[in-house]
Amino acid sequence: MTRPTAVITGAGRGIGLATAMRFIEEGFHVLMADLDPAVIETAATLDGGRNTRGIVADVATPQGRQAIVDAMQDRGGALAALVNNAGIIRDVRLVNMTDEQFSVVIGVNLGGAYQLTRRLIPFLGEGSAVVSISSRAYLGSFGQFNYTMSKGGLIGMTRALARELAPRKIRVNIVAPGFTESILSRSMRPELRERLVNTAVLRRAAEPEEIADLISFLCSDRSLFITGQVMLIDGGRSL
Repeated sequence: MTRPTAVITGAGRGIGLATAMRFIEEGFHVLMADLDPAVIETAATLDGGRNTRGIVADVATPQGRQAIVDAMQDRGGALAALVNNAGIIRDVRLVNMTDEQFSVVIGVNLGGAYQLTRRLIPFLGEGSAVVSISSRAYLGSFGQFNYTMSKGGLIGMTRALARELAPRKIRVNIVAPGFTESILSRSMRPELRERLVNTAVLRRAAEPEEIADLISFLCSDRSLFITGQVMLIDGGRSL
């Protein structure tokens, strides 16, 4: 039996990698896209590479998006799940922000997700799902004007697209994580890390696997009546 296909961007590590691993467990064939060429080796190590393929791609460029489309065409069949996870940060207060710092974050986090989703819509089958990864920061985060704006824009994109794709029974949702364990978070100064952890009422950071569980749910038949929604997973920070 042919496995359904999922495309995950930013899949080389963190939430993207955890999501790829979860999808493989649930019977997907996963196309893992990332800027880091190591994604090819990473994909090959997951279940021997039988149900994965690594793609070196920058979603902010036409060439990067075409590489993902080409991989989807090579795979054939319909796309069952698209996870727009690729994202970057260039944190700086607005008064000191350069045009480049603004445009590159918008270009990857929002523009890349928009352009790739637009290119892959013809591949989406009935009952498929699109999940974009926003952030609790969309509610407002000091020193992250560009990042906050990009993540808020993803929510508007999601809600509009949910209406457009509903006649085809395609669901479109947002996952908005809070502070999550990562290579970056583990290298933070202890006092900064503790402060961020303590913003959640559960007093800990999320594990990437916990975010992946929610993404997996939203891409499964267990969530067929959920679309156009923002799912905060932030340990209660937004209370």
